Amino acid sequence: MTRWLHALYDWTLRAAARRDAQLVLFAIAFAESSFFPIPPDVLMIPMILAARNRAWVVAAIATLGSVLGGILGYLIGAFLFDAVAQPVLSFYGYLDAYADFARRYNEWGFWIVFAAGFTPIPFKVVTIASGATGLDPLLFIVASAVSRGARFFLVAGLLYHFGPPIRGFIERWLPQLTIAFFLLLFGGFVALRYLV
Repeated sequence: MTRWLHALYDWTLRAAARRDAQLVLFAIAFAESSFFPIPPDVLMIPMILAARNRAWVVAAIATLGSVLGGILGYLIGAFLFDAVAQPVLSFYGYLDAYADFARRYNEWGFWIVFAAGFTPIPFKVVTIASGATGLDPLLFIVASAVSRGARFFLVAGLLYHFGPPIRGFIERWLPQLTIAFFLLLFGGFVALRYLV
């Protein structure tokens, strides 16, 4: 399994140098939101470093692909949970996480989608669970677009402004930075709710 994931990761990096890299990025962002294990950031980084003036286009392509892929994940959860989604969740070892997640979903649906879209939480689990638990589709799409856009445009902005030196920093610390940013954002909303 590990060898397979490393091979997939290496293929993703090689795809960044291809002529049709933007199409490949869209496909990877789309697939990652419903079943593919490698995040689009891996492809975005070398693409942006190769042409920093295209950073915002690359982020927009990743966002659009990811949101549309998330809608596919939502539909899988809504219409094919038993036949398709359950085996996918089982394959990634997320069945127990899904059961716990579904219990809390109605109250925190927007924030769960937002957190998964912006942080390293596997987005595919949330897209499938959103459909399976019947989260309002409009709420799901808005949360997906805002969080995925924030994540991909943050990566693009860092690469645009700091160039190659930031690459190692992003690759090493992105999960921790995005979690910290989300906690600060969520904490701000909670504070506003209880203090105002």
